[in-house]
Amino acid sequence: MLTISSNFDSGNIQVVSQERPDAIRLRIEKDAGPDGFFQWFHFRVVGHAGEALRMVIENAGEASYLKGWEGYRACASYDRETWFRIDTDYEDGALILSHTPACDSIYYAYFAPYGRERHHDLIARCQTDARVSASVLGRSVDGEDIDLLTIGRPAPEKRVLWTIARQHPGETQAEYWMEGFLTRLLDRDDPIARTILQSAVLHAVPNMNPDGSRRGHLRTNAAGINLNRAWADPSAETSPEVFHVAAKMAETGVDFVLDVHGDEGLPYVFIAGADGIPDVEKRQIHLRERFEEAYERANPDFQRMHGYPKAPPGRANLTMAATQLAHRYQCLAMTLEMPFKDNANAPDPDYGWSPARCRKMGAAALDAIAAVLGGLR
Repeated sequence: MLTISSNFDSGNIQVVSQERPDAIRLRIEKDAGPDGFFQWFHFRVVGHAGEALRMVIENAGEASYLKGWEGYRACASYDRETWFRIDTDYEDGALILSHTPACDSIYYAYFAPYGRERHHDLIARCQTDARVSASVLGRSVDGEDIDLLTIGRPAPEKRVLWTIARQHPGETQAEYWMEGFLTRLLDRDDPIARTILQSAVLHAVPNMNPDGSRRGHLRTNAAGINLNRAWADPSAETSPEVFHVAAKMAETGVDFVLDVHGDEGLPYVFIAGADGIPDVEKRQIHLRERFEEAYERANPDFQRMHGYPKAPPGRANLTMAATQLAHRYQCLAMTLEMPFKDNANAPDPDYGWSPARCRKMGAAALDAIAAVLGGLR
């Protein structure tokens, strides 16, 4: 018997018809909120090993980012650890997944999911290091903990670095990036990590949006708020995730922020800077340029040719994290974007852009931070 389900952590799919394995019809559920974002899907199919499946997501043509389907291939996994790419076509407003599973049970997703238990394992593993303190900044709309990891001991002379991830819950690349970043930062044998922690304290929020992550949302929290548009005036009721993180930043001060995301349409890894903020300092622009150059040297999956158009001077959107924080603290604040598809400059036909490459990108960020650390104050 063919069974399709999504009643699990980050699951999202509506079954329209499943009478025949070669004629499965599906729809993606929308996020909470008036904007009706949707693109993330994650579901399980059981019962037809060795038989060709044809799964048609009928409402893909109404999704939030239609360019995201161009050249896109869906992710699949038998063991929920290794995620490979399958044949995927976008035709007449429908996304068509074609695959013959080798095992009875298989999962399909927009990108490799990053579940609640993996998040809790990451926090637990990191906090066993004596240099790390774990704390809860507050609670999400649904009552989930907003976890903070602080690495190193604060001191007046130390730079204050912040990394945050998964404001948009469907961008699971960001928490895989955090895994790689934190693993290398806590490697006592890594000379770059040691150098950074000698002169800086680092605060990391691996998942800014635990509610949306659990609910299978693409962009919003449980109240339907796009957290990366809530930084100018966060609400304790509807955007407590930003409210509590911003309050902690006000307490610690900020010299550096990297906000980690995924981009649906562009098949590249790139930085979106805050050059368009009012009263931007040349120092901030030069630090961003130096950071990008060092990142590209450390990991050539990062590139500087393709990305978002720069906002005109003084016209930056100050509701976003990087721009608001760069403006408020006159610090180096940036958004890192990674693809859902593949890296067009270095494609991988089997795995596309993958969790492993996200972790490598996270690890390489330490080299880029080291390159700008001395100029952050």
